[in-house]
Amino acid sequence: MGKTFAEKVLAEAAGVPVTTAGEVVNVYPKLIMSHVASWRCIRTIEKMGVDKLYDVDRIAMVMDHISPAQSAKIAADHKLCREFAKEKKVEKFYDVNAGIAHVVLMEDGHVRPGMVIIGTDSHSTIYGALGAAGTGVGFSEVTATWVTGYLWMKVPESIKVNIEGPLAPGTSAKDLMLKLLGDLTADGATYYSVEFHGSYVNGLSISERMTLCNLAMELGAKFAYVRPDEVVRDYLRERGVYPEDYNEIHPDPDAEYVKTIEVDGSKLVPQVAAPHTVDNVKPIDEVKGIKVDQVFIGSCANAKYEDLAIAANVLKGKKVAPGVRLIVTPASKNIMNRIVEDGIFQTLLESGALFTNPGCGGCAGDGASMADGEVTLSTANRNFQGRMGSYHSEIYLASPEVAAATAIRGEITDPRELTVGEEVAG
Repeated sequence: MGKTFAEKVLAEAAGVPVTTAGEVVNVYPKLIMSHVASWRCIRTIEKMGVDKLYDVDRIAMVMDHISPAQSAKIAADHKLCREFAKEKKVEKFYDVNAGIAHVVLMEDGHVRPGMVIIGTDSHSTIYGALGAAGTGVGFSEVTATWVTGYLWMKVPESIKVNIEGPLAPGTSAKDLMLKLLGDLTADGATYYSVEFHGSYVNGLSISERMTLCNLAMELGAKFAYVRPDEVVRDYLRERGVYPEDYNEIHPDPDAEYVKTIEVDGSKLVPQVAAPHTVDNVKPIDEVKGIKVDQVFIGSCANAKYEDLAIAANVLKGKKVAPGVRLIVTPASKNIMNRIVEDGIFQTLLESGALFTNPGCGGCAGDGASMADGEVTLSTANRNFQGRMGSYHSEIYLASPEVAAATAIRGEITDPRELTVGEEVAG
């Protein structure tokens, strides 16, 4: 019987010939990410009385969730992290100006096919976009791995999602994942490794792969994976990382899956997750016309260069509806630089958008807060009650196309309805 990606990648990371789903193995992660709350790990290290880290070269610290500091307490936490990184010589340290950890680490070539990566953020599954096994863990697990170098993991069973494309006009990977969330529920892939296959993913952009693997976490996935191909290899070459620098891991053709899900992308329509759960998903026809007070384009799911370019295409020459706040938070400093150079920043600014510094921003409750009774249409990956300000506000989740169209009309809008010459759809 052949092996899945999860079984193969964990066998390699554990230094054993083979693994089987359900087996517990001692894994050696190639990268250990912690975000702005790295201070929790540092304080734990201090309480343990430990001075030496197992392998500082595998540690990455990114100050992304609350940046810049909102209070003296948070500023002190940031200071502690900076001093710790300097003392321990953590070279992969990114301060508050860098952006979202996942995007920054991928942009800088630290994420490579075949790696096992753990991080103090649940959306670490995003690393599967480059053929890596990324997963979120707690601060105690990260601290333990800092000290011992290893972490126990149970080998997950795997689900195969076979997507035939191309997708229908006006839809994207975000719509696809929202549809899966609605069909499978937020518990539909709990502790499974989700592999994406099919004609749609063959040659897919890195940005769309990131959205697929990011949102897989909302299904409960342990890992998410897209098979590395020449698109991935070219992306890494641009970052000075070559095939000899990593080991691609591909599932066997006869690998055993607990479930195979078939998706016909040509039949997809824009999807929206309604309050207050990510799996409360509806076709856009069922929610269009709902008035919004705010549109947020951001998060590791949909604030990449491609996402912002799509939004700018919809908004070019148009204005944000009166009374609506359009908040744009690029995922990284590099993306901010690119949109400035390419005129995307100016297009969005002229439409009425408000930019915040690169980072997690409103997705992590840092800015973009709402008052009682307000409504936001967001490109983020979660819409839990109280996540963006008042517990008595509402968050709808959708794609950048839907977000931009909604910003123009001030109500949830199907981008396919916008006509060329009036309001150009992405």
